[in-house]
Amino acid sequence: MTTRRVLVLNHFAVPPGYPGGTRHVELFSRLPGMSYVIIAGRRNLVTGLPQRAEPGFHPVAVTPYRGNGLGRALNWASYAVTATAAGLRQPRPDVVYASSPHLLAGLSGWVVSRLRRTPFVLEIRDLWPRVLVEMGALSETSVAYRALERLERFLYRHADRIVIMAPGVRAAIEGKGVPSERIAFIPNAADPDDFLPSADRDGLRRRYGFTRRTAVYAGAHGPANGLHLLLEAARAVPEIDVVLVGSGVEKPRLRAAADGIRNIRFLDPVPKTEIPDLLHAADIGVHVLADVELFRGGVSPNKVFDYLAAGLPILTNSPGTVGDLVIGADAGYVTPPNQLAHGLGQLVRASPDDLAKMGAAGRRWIRENQSRGAMSRALGQLLAPLVDTPPSARMPDAGSR
Repeated sequence: MTTRRVLVLNHFAVPPGYPGGTRHVELFSRLPGMSYVIIAGRRNLVTGLPQRAEPGFHPVAVTPYRGNGLGRALNWASYAVTATAAGLRQPRPDVVYASSPHLLAGLSGWVVSRLRRTPFVLEIRDLWPRVLVEMGALSETSVAYRALERLERFLYRHADRIVIMAPGVRAAIEGKGVPSERIAFIPNAADPDDFLPSADRDGLRRRYGFTRRTAVYAGAHGPANGLHLLLEAARAVPEIDVVLVGSGVEKPRLRAAADGIRNIRFLDPVPKTEIPDLLHAADIGVHVLADVELFRGGVSPNKVFDYLAAGLPILTNSPGTVGDLVIGADAGYVTPPNQLAHGLGQLVRASPDDLAKMGAAGRRWIRENQSRGAMSRALGQLLAPLVDTPPSARMPDAGSR
């Protein structure tokens, strides 16, 4: 059987076992008959440390930055340049797969696919640039927004397929003129077998210093995460310990804001291989987002699926897609965005048996509905007709209709 080559462009990808985004390693490593190379930024977004080349993983140079200003935009642009150059030096792929959030990664993927005459798949993690407007980072009348919106439409028009990770994204993309048959839903996933702890729970709780009922947030500390809402909730419910694990541009500000809140702790990011131990030691997994309407149906958060696979009951302040999932799986509590304290209070009062039942229900749901194996099979079904069809026979882009 001929092995097909997939070239993946994901600025923020990390190799297996490291803190950060391993979605594409987990998906593509399970595809039979396909080899892959992931082109990512050389600096790990979570730890800030340099990343080394590994089999299937090719890091490229990017400019450093802090905060959300011009330096960040230059970082994106530098990735687009170096990733394009690296992609053109790779053996000719059978398909190019480029992942947002920032659209310059998609542009880089399109350039490589065009020059190598190979299919182009665009993965949409966040609805850029709309999410930037809803978060107040851009104005709809700004030059930057208009340029990004044109790039968004261009990429949608020229992608052979578009992968979405949240069901609410479909209508927005179709509203840009993309036919529904070119859109595929392949969300994030997790497998319970990957979340088995290395030691007993009592030993793990001693390792992390968990002495009371403990809620853990494990993920990015950025503006979109709305973690100031979690700090306010922890202040209002002193009977529970809240531990925030990870990094991001907001972490220094959050640390300062948490001064005097005795039941809040911050931990550095931990490797992916340690996440099962951390979650097994905790009592509750917390998912938090800023109060942004677009997040109701436009997110597929890794941490929620990790909590489900680890058997942790979940507290989320995100009604809509995430909230419906948690309720449908009987896996925890959903609150309005600004009422996390109410959810923490409910979980303080819940019995150990109640928590165990929610955790078991979540683990069962993820195994039956959204395992990594199932999502990888869906990806394989999406790619198979592209890599086996000559360019002249593929679906024309929307702009040619």
